Amino acid sequence: MILRCGIVWRDEDFRRSQQRADDVVLFHTRWCYVAVMTAPRDIRALICYFKILILTWQLTRKNWTLPDIFHYVVKRHPTKPCFLFQDEVWTFQEVEDFSLRVTAVLKANGIKKGNIVGLLMNNCPQMPALWLGNARLGGITPLINTNLRGNALIHSINIAKCDVLIFSEEYQAAVQDVANQLDPSLKLFKFSHRPLKPSEPEAKGSGDEIVDFTSLLESTPPAPWSLATADGFHGKLLYIYTSGTTGLPKAAVISNSRYVFMASGIHHMRLSSTDVIYCPLPLYHTAGGVLSVGQALIFGCTVALKPKFSASQYFPDCLKFKATVAHYIGEMCRYVLATPPSPADTQHSVRVIFGNGLRPQIWTDFVKRFNIKHVVEFYGATEGNANIANTDGTPGAIGFVSRILPSIYPIAILKVDQETGEPIRDSRGLCQLAKPNEPGVFIGKISPNNPTREYLGYVDKSASEKKVVRDVFKFGDSAFISGDILVADEFGYLFFRDRTGDTFRWRGENVSTTEVEAAISRVADHRDAVVYGVLVPNTEGRAGMCGIVDASGTLDLEQLARDLARDLPAYARPVFIRVMTSVDMTGTFKMKKIDLQKEGFDPSLVKNDKLYYLDLKQGRYLPLGAEEYEKICNGQIRL
Repeated sequence: MILRCGIVWRDEDFRRSQQRADDVVLFHTRWCYVAVMTAPRDIRALICYFKILILTWQLTRKNWTLPDIFHYVVKRHPTKPCFLFQDEVWTFQEVEDFSLRVTAVLKANGIKKGNIVGLLMNNCPQMPALWLGNARLGGITPLINTNLRGNALIHSINIAKCDVLIFSEEYQAAVQDVANQLDPSLKLFKFSHRPLKPSEPEAKGSGDEIVDFTSLLESTPPAPWSLATADGFHGKLLYIYTSGTTGLPKAAVISNSRYVFMASGIHHMRLSSTDVIYCPLPLYHTAGGVLSVGQALIFGCTVALKPKFSASQYFPDCLKFKATVAHYIGEMCRYVLATPPSPADTQHSVRVIFGNGLRPQIWTDFVKRFNIKHVVEFYGATEGNANIANTDGTPGAIGFVSRILPSIYPIAILKVDQETGEPIRDSRGLCQLAKPNEPGVFIGKISPNNPTREYLGYVDKSASEKKVVRDVFKFGDSAFISGDILVADEFGYLFFRDRTGDTFRWRGENVSTTEVEAAISRVADHRDAVVYGVLVPNTEGRAGMCGIVDASGTLDLEQLARDLARDLPAYARPVFIRVMTSVDMTGTFKMKKIDLQKEGFDPSLVKNDKLYYLDLKQGRYLPLGAEEYEKICNGQIRL
């Protein structure tokens, strides 16, 4: 026993007190270490964030929209190339002149503030000019996915409540197929890709009520420039649709302020107004239409547009256009890495690549082979308000949360049920922060009238409400819930784990589809692989199933089974394999899995692909036909 100041301390009490003191010292020492290691990163990001806030504050005061912002960029360098496309060079002045001609035509056809002018068009310099011309009148432009047909196309046009649809001539058949199911009041304008030549006015319609929009542009002089007659900086600009990986696309609202915030966030990372940016992405999605095109419209960069992504032409194109920055998304980097070596691999001038979806497993190989100095990997949802970026090139990280000043940029990782996506709440009913290295769902706190914090959601208000979680850290507050499972390490770096709903449970363990897909792609020569959970009768949880593309017929299933046994725990190895010749991809190079999941491992539903199941005793994948299917369902074959 120890006597101190008249108090009798037992040895055990003294040891506990000493341990607590040691723990406090250790905690503060570790915190100081983390603070020192992350301070440069956090300061750089803070400077970038302040630049964005200053820009948005200035534009809020001026109440400018994108056409207004673009006009003052044009005035600074009218003859500078704005868009490069195939062998065409469009100067900033030429893009604005085209947009003013669009404004005149649309105004003559009754378009005014609040009208909805849908755009179904492939990549070309005229596409941004078309929606700029509409925005000058205060119109809103839904950018419709050019791959949509039938019901999905009808849905996208109707949910946006389009008054007009402008479509490229190559999509005329797709539009005519659904024309009788569209609103009879919808005006249809066909756009043809050709140089504009002065012409006399032509008849506006034909028997099928489709108007030649290009002829109208040729016969209509440009409107005189004026500030947009729109709802200002915070007004609606575009509708951009989600990729539709789990159902019909939803139209997300993009305001002028949101557009500026997203584009400037990328610009202030490592870009400058002198950069030439290579963009092989579709302009109907946020990646191409906002993040790349926005560099030209807001900051005066030159953007080289590609009609369609080609892995073999990615760096040769960068060399051709003298690009200094290149954009990627989804699985693109994996496809480029899988191409044969070429002199263009290192002859290009690209110093920065930016995008999202560069997998950690190929990150180092990619930057080494193609001599890339900087990678700006970012994360964000088109409809959301939670955007982050990897500012220092840490391999695999999609961004970070500051461990020093976490409240400066109000994002967080919440504890969540990974199968239902619902936040786990404490005894008071409030949400709980995930600890370092604990998976959780990514959220962004909502603050109306703040461009960096506002949540505009979808055109469909009920769909918007489903993405909002309330009573987060205090009663009455709210946040956008992304649905993505992330993990933050001790230093605050964030790593993508999976989508809620994609994670499934098998043999009492959570299985991440993203991690399994990465492992399979790695051992299967970068083949496309999509992983999902399927229900097995009388069996708890969901069994893992992998659809893998083998167009060449050279996939060695025995070697695949051996490699996966080495790289994955038993519960994570796919129980079923579906060998396919191709897999459906979204415009942002995400693999669609909803239809595959519905068909499952039932041979009667899977007509053209081969099915296999894993025999754990033999460690091999065996053919799965109708007889094997019945035995699995009744328990004769145990998984």
